[in-house]
Amino acid sequence: MREYAARRGWTIAVNVREVGSGAAKREAREKLLEAARRREIDVVLVWRLDRWGRSVTDLLATLQELEHLGVGFVSLTEALDLTTPAGRAMAGLLAVFAAFEREILGERTRAGLVHARQNGKRLGRPATAVAHAAEIQRLHRAGIAQAEIARRLRVGRTSVRRILKQGGPKC
Repeated sequence: MREYAARRGWTIAVNVREVGSGAAKREAREKLLEAARRREIDVVLVWRLDRWGRSVTDLLATLQELEHLGVGFVSLTEALDLTTPAGRAMAGLLAVFAAFEREILGERTRAGLVHARQNGKRLGRPATAVAHAAEIQRLHRAGIAQAEIARRLRVGRTSVRRILKQGGPKC
């Protein structure tokens, strides 16, 4: 990478080495993006695209931000150079694939939800207060205030009111 930068006549301003970072928050990359926002760098040079973005969507978002900032992007292994017209055309193709990836993920999610409902799976938050419905009724009949019932059973006051209004344990 140093040799490539030297051939292009570039001066290396920041050298970032992130090894084995699968975390969502990648501090070295964030610092590099901050340097780009401050106009301290002109080009980001990476060895491979997967070292920069963890998904097509993430990659596209950061590439668009860099383009908006006027910062070039070069990936040596993939021969992707967004400082050239051909490289920018490739970025356009990446945008198309990112949109496709988002649509496919949405379709799969919706299909999974439909399938789960058809199989009788209850979706959403678990009914925690309903499990205490009989106890809520008993404490209320004993004359204990709704706020105190909620505190004792560690459930929300609104849940206590709802169960008392319904008149009994229901799902």
